[in-house]
Amino acid sequence: MDTHLPGERTPSYSVTTPLDTDYYALFEDISDRDRDAWHRARAVVDEVADELLTAWETAEYPHERVLESLGRHDVMSDGVDHEGITRLSPLAAGLVVMELSRGDGSLGTIQAVQGGLALRTLALYGSDEQKDQWLDKLDRGEVPGSFALTEPDHGSDSTGLETRAASDGSEWVLHGAKKWIGNGASGGITFVWARIDDDTDPDHGKVGCFLVPQDAPGYVGEVIEGKASLRAIHQARIALDGVRIPLDARLPGAHSFADTSRVLYATRSGVAWSALGHATACYEAALQYAGERIQFGKPLAGFQLVQEKLTRMLSQLTTMQLYCRRIADLEARGALRPTQASLAKYTCTRTARDIARDARDMLGGNGILLENRVIQHLVDIEAIHTYEGTESVQALLIGRDITGIGAFV
Repeated sequence: MDTHLPGERTPSYSVTTPLDTDYYALFEDISDRDRDAWHRARAVVDEVADELLTAWETAEYPHERVLESLGRHDVMSDGVDHEGITRLSPLAAGLVVMELSRGDGSLGTIQAVQGGLALRTLALYGSDEQKDQWLDKLDRGEVPGSFALTEPDHGSDSTGLETRAASDGSEWVLHGAKKWIGNGASGGITFVWARIDDDTDPDHGKVGCFLVPQDAPGYVGEVIEGKASLRAIHQARIALDGVRIPLDARLPGAHSFADTSRVLYATRSGVAWSALGHATACYEAALQYAGERIQFGKPLAGFQLVQEKLTRMLSQLTTMQLYCRRIADLEARGALRPTQASLAKYTCTRTARDIARDARDMLGGNGILLENRVIQHLVDIEAIHTYEGTESVQALLIGRDITGIGAFV
């Protein structure tokens, strides 16, 4: 007996099943070790994606549950090379980010903040004592970690950083403000980038990095409300009002903006892979919907305009896959240049926006329902399109490289 009323034979659609789209077989030849990392990332998605969808709608951040899952499945490290941490190859690291972002954009960003930024900063620049105390805890997701560079008045212009670190006897004293800091109000630790204000220090006027517990007096992290993107991870506005930390809280390996850039260049490739994950989810949702949705007596997939749109989306998606696979291969050879990562980020986030818009259009009214996830991916892509350097900043970096002329000012 048909339990549906006339006009509602299909009350819902199944469009979130991963199809592993790979039209050019770019990922067929990956190693078993890399494929295992990919599968571990999918296990995380299976565990927490539904919870994060609910959290996205309510703008909550279940960080303890999510970080524990990322740590338990050993996909936090983002290619960080350090003794005691499972090293992911550049390809495996990319596939992990892709898969996490395919499942949920906030999930991909959580891993990028914890592993790509905080863990990488500590591994590259921390002292042995700092690493002994915190590295494993960050890698296992036991303590939230954050990376505090951006300031309310200095986003793309990060070299204008105003936060100061002055020495006072046996302590550093931090004064300044930060904004858009993932995990910055989650009760963990923050790697604060600040300008050294000490005439006796060789790095006076340059930028250093400091490990700051978030319960330190004078540290105030306030969750930024009203976000319409990446709603299941909290970013914070941070006030550092006379925060006192011991002298050994400074990371001894960080001495300049070049050290900051080394972290950001490494994560820029990850943003390209994240965009690929979002785009994959949107294309596959559109493809599945086209096969299930009946209009004018036949599936949408039977209409010429729909097939043309799906073909265009596949072409764009394959372009993104080619970019990402190539930068992973270059990085594995030690041959990836920063501007090549910038071009991948520039291209992939722009292209992901196009694919997400087409997918939302193809799903019609159902495209704005969270249960189908396309609208969530569409608005989450807006955040990754901006962070790790806006489209304009990437264009200036690439433009300087190809012309030899700097056009930032």
